[in-house]
Amino acid sequence: MITLEFVWIDVFARKRLEGNQLAVFTDARGLTDQQMQLIAREMGLSETTFVFPESPDKQAIDGIHTRIFTTAEELPFAGHPTLGTAMVLRGEKKIDKIVLNLRVGKIPVRFSETGGKIFGEMTQADPTFGMIHDKEKISRVLGIDVSDIDSNFPVQTVSTGNPFIIVPFKRLKTLHDLSPEWRTMQSYLEKSNARFFYMVSTEVVDPESILHARMIYYGGEDPATGSAAGPAAAWMIRYGLLKPEVLAQIEQGIEILRPSQIFVRGSLNGSLPANIRVGGYCYEVARGRLNLD
Repeated sequence: MITLEFVWIDVFARKRLEGNQLAVFTDARGLTDQQMQLIAREMGLSETTFVFPESPDKQAIDGIHTRIFTTAEELPFAGHPTLGTAMVLRGEKKIDKIVLNLRVGKIPVRFSETGGKIFGEMTQADPTFGMIHDKEKISRVLGIDVSDIDSNFPVQTVSTGNPFIIVPFKRLKTLHDLSPEWRTMQSYLEKSNARFFYMVSTEVVDPESILHARMIYYGGEDPATGSAAGPAAAWMIRYGLLKPEVLAQIEQGIEILRPSQIFVRGSLNGSLPANIRVGGYCYEVARGRLNLD
């Protein structure tokens, strides 16, 4: 029998039992791809991460080898697993940076202390801006009227590792009441250059937020999507919703009773957004052991 230790952590949370849940297996050496996929399915969370420790010298050069699995597939990058895994690996150590080596490349996560709480912030890959989508087609896919999409901003694919179609809604209530059919969304995505939709509105619940967001996918609804918040930050900077180097809060997960706060900021390199950072707070809620035959 193989016994594996894991840490359960709430990511992008204001307190425990909020935010997006993550299980981190801190030593996955020897596991096969199939075993990791089965374990992720067993955990039943949006993502589970597996860490492969190596020598300190090698990790200092290459970063800490980490793999991310949903219940259905491995991902090259995801936001809340990156931040949550780095927080778990940091533990009580007084270090200001951890670098994870993911399939998408090396992602640094920096730490600072604010009011006695540890804030973690990852630097994502520089954004790429893809196709601008037809609002009429998008409205049919999401089951809304085209007038519900904010005409002041484009519906566009943006990626910092995972490509998302950013869809700006005119009214919070429309976004709150949204109940699209995943198969219809998936059919459109398969013909596009994106993997997921990220629906946003500048009308918000928390006055400290800049965007209200939802991300609906094959597993249901995601409470907090760090890999979408980065593209959303780049999109906001490019189209004038967010000024460079201003730290802003995106709220997500409210509709599924897992309120989350994702903090974003970025720079401009000439006319293009760059140096996109996504951060938040995390809270450990449990530790456990999983047994394999």
